[in-house]
Amino acid sequence: MERRTLIKSIAIMGLGATLPLRTLLARSAAAANKRPYHRFQLGDLEMTVVTDGHIVMSPVQDHFAQDVPAAAVTKLLQDSFRSVKSVDLGMNMLLVRKEKEVILIDTGAGFGFGPDSGWLPLSLKDAGISTDEVTKIVITHAHPDHIGGLFSKDGQLVFPQAQVYMSATEHRFWMSDKPDFSKSKFSNKALLAKILVSTKQTLTALKDRLHFFDDKETLFGCVRLQAAPGHTPGHTLVRVFSGNEEIVHIADLIHSDVLLFPHPEWGFDGDTDFTLAATTRRTVLESLAKDRTMVFSYHLPWPGIGHVTKKDDGFAWIAETYAFPD
Repeated sequence: MERRTLIKSIAIMGLGATLPLRTLLARSAAAANKRPYHRFQLGDLEMTVVTDGHIVMSPVQDHFAQDVPAAAVTKLLQDSFRSVKSVDLGMNMLLVRKEKEVILIDTGAGFGFGPDSGWLPLSLKDAGISTDEVTKIVITHAHPDHIGGLFSKDGQLVFPQAQVYMSATEHRFWMSDKPDFSKSKFSNKALLAKILVSTKQTLTALKDRLHFFDDKETLFGCVRLQAAPGHTPGHTLVRVFSGNEEIVHIADLIHSDVLLFPHPEWGFDGDTDFTLAATTRRTVLESLAKDRTMVFSYHLPWPGIGHVTKKDDGFAWIAETYAFPD
């Protein structure tokens, strides 16, 4: 199957079809044109957050806390003044400017997920950044909402000047003959089969632009990689630093602030190894809370910046506050 057709079918079958199709198509075009960006300084680095859109996951327990009594999940959502019908995942994109290097972390969903996503190129433009300026791309993991933005509908590179970096472990997993999903709770086998084919096609198409890193490796003098396996085997946190300042991009460690900070073990169906992901989630959150590290999250509410604190037997998300919009 042609890659373009395959990616569109992935969106229709699952990740891009968590709302009725008529609802997605009825979205106001004007809403998609209002793309915010947030710019801040981290030491000598200029940091910019832009949006690729969002993904609505529904029903909640098809994706989260599948082994938890429904009453407990509903109560937590209601007590937090959140919808009990869906979880809305943001797609926050972090871009780092260091002298002549422009480093993008992940590339969003691309063209295959419908009108509510794939906004990255236009979001960058709104922030005054051309796709041609991006020199380096760091991939946290190879799920389609993170690598889907590498290529356009017609198969062209969206970031033609960029070299791409990803975990060697992650690449081996997705390119293997039979990637092991036996420890995942993801039940849509037809969708999974299509994702596997599409991912291999995307990674293969990168050719010699693709480079690999190992755990604890440092890139570009400002990015340190940290393995955080479970969501995928090579799932990686990206620690961006300058001098004594640091922010940790936690990628897909957390998909819901309300559900998974207080209950890291409740888990997410998209985790390749459900149990390992829960263990990694708690271990990383413990460290972030202890060190009081600034955090950037791909899927939490805009702009995805905050801190983790201990609360009872779990954790809580303390979102960064701003006196006025950018």
